[in-house]
Amino acid sequence: MVIYGKQVCFYALEHKEEEVQTVYIAKSGILPQPLFHKYHDKIKFLEPKWAQAMAKGGNHQGILVEMNPFVQASFAKIKQNDFIVVLDGLTDVGNIGAIARSAYALGAGAIIASGVKQLNFAAIARTSAGALLDMPFMISDNILDNINELKQVGYQFYGASMDGEAVERCSFAPKRVLVMGSEDKGLSKKVLSKIDTRVSITMQHAFDSLNVSAAAAILIHRMVYAVK
Repeated sequence: MVIYGKQVCFYALEHKEEEVQTVYIAKSGILPQPLFHKYHDKIKFLEPKWAQAMAKGGNHQGILVEMNPFVQASFAKIKQNDFIVVLDGLTDVGNIGAIARSAYALGAGAIIASGVKQLNFAAIARTSAGALLDMPFMISDNILDNINELKQVGYQFYGASMDGEAVERCSFAPKRVLVMGSEDKGLSKKVLSKIDTRVSITMQHAFDSLNVSAAAAILIHRMVYAVK
């Protein structure tokens, strides 16, 4: 996969050397000297128009990195984490990337995406500022089976819902799953039927809701520090 932009590319070059195949440079001096020397044999210089074509019109900022394809985590690896985030029907890579960034930074252990067949992992890596590259992430073919298996080993499920209990009054099980629904449809009926507790974010002003990635960051932070 090809990623572009300074932040995500520098993260990959600093932390994922074994995954890097080629470094494409379209702006002189873009790479710090230590990284330039480290990847000297893998660097190729591009004219800006070719870099723009590789980025498909995106803001590449003068650097692109071709990496090995993103490998999804196995469900067995996902289950090694006490705090899992499930994305129920989310498709926007900007929101998914932002949630991955918050989840990694704040202490959630893994992410499962459901209700989608495929995702643009290069775009998610970019919008997560590289966090996706270190976050166990999988697309579920049958989320109900996954939920049932997690419940059998003691996980409690918490669904984000505007009619839920205020998150600041909740405490959370040591093995817990936060489920975020899509902004337009919310939690799907099949997943909602498996939720143990609905949680909400108290608003100080009359306003419908937060962006799903902002809401996820608030809930993740609370669920990390309010364990029973």
